[in-house]
Amino acid sequence: MKKILLVMLAGGLIGAMAAQAKLPPPPAKSDAEKAAAAEKDAAAKAKDAAELGKAQDKAVANYKKNPAAMGKK
Repeated sequence: MKKILLVMLAGGLIGAMAAQAKLPPPPAKSDAEKAAAAEKDAAAKAKDAAELGKAQDKAVANYKKNPAAMGKK
């Protein structure tokens, strides 16, 4: 029983030490990589905005189509 407890304690200490280890910093990006990332982010933002606009238009159309939603019978 004491062996199991000792092994578990040792494993916990090794795990705690490994969790505090620092990773090396990522390599610096070149200007071309930065420009490509910015372009990709801008395209994703534009796509998200277009999808949001479509969803909002669909919600408005559904709201106007169903008079019960506006409190009318």
